[in-house]
Amino acid sequence: MAISVDTPRDSHDLQQKAGYTFTFLSDHKAQVIKRYGLVHKGAGINGEDIARAAEFLIDSSGTVRWVNLTENYWVRARPEQVLTVSKLLK
Repeated sequence: MAISVDTPRDSHDLQQKAGYTFTFLSDHKAQVIKRYGLVHKGAGINGEDIARAAEFLIDSSGTVRWVNLTENYWVRARPEQVLTVSKLLK
């Protein structure tokens, strides 16, 4: 799933345009993003705060088992990396 500060409509439009099949959630007030410490202060257009790029693996009990945080919005975990880590956590 993806969580974004975008409005529900913007998130839905991005999901449709990009052809993503996973769930998009809107955190327009950044409540969850703040709770997880993922605010990237001043990194948005006109210096507004945005969400940091991050990937989490969460087990069935809700425990965060792995986190990937980057300083660069364009750098994300590669699918192979996530799959490798998920196999190690079993």
